[in-house]
Amino acid sequence: MIETLQNIDTEIFLFFNGMHNSFFDIIMYWISKTTPWIPLWAFFIYLIIREYGKKGVIIVFAMIAAVGLADFISVHAFKNVFERLRPCHNPQIQDLVHIVRQHCGGKYGFVSSHSSNMFAIASFMSLALHHKYAKSYILFFLWAALVGYSRIYLGVHFPADVFVGALLGSAIAFAIWKIVVRFGNIRN
Repeated sequence: MIETLQNIDTEIFLFFNGMHNSFFDIIMYWISKTTPWIPLWAFFIYLIIREYGKKGVIIVFAMIAAVGLADFISVHAFKNVFERLRPCHNPQIQDLVHIVRQHCGGKYGFVSSHSSNMFAIASFMSLALHHKYAKSYILFFLWAALVGYSRIYLGVHFPADVFVGALLGSAIAFAIWKIVVRFGNIRN
């Protein structure tokens, strides 16, 4: 059963990774980087502080904790435990994998830390701002999904790595949000 799922995952990966061109190589490379998103994250912090005032500081630190926890768990409870090779390191398919700028990353890829981190932010922002910006979650999750897709495009993650990373980051954000609401006297 697991082998069948991995084969399906590999086929889906090869399909999406195979749809590349020089223009999107540049775009996806920058989407996957951290630096271009700093202004967006600063805007997220601004929205939270504007909405919650002094309690917004607690929420921002809780969101940072959610991302830190998602990152830590994605590496230490998944990558270092499951040791699933990234597509670009997998000897069975690495000759078929399109990578950009000869960057492959660490040896193991399950789960995607990029995906878990971005979905932790998207989930946290959705939970924090759903009462003020009812449809904002669509943009938050589209942004996180785009970052996750960039990891497949760049040849460094299988779709399952991204999908499970998204679930992990979202679950962690949800749990920490519930703690903040309960003990920080924050409206839900």
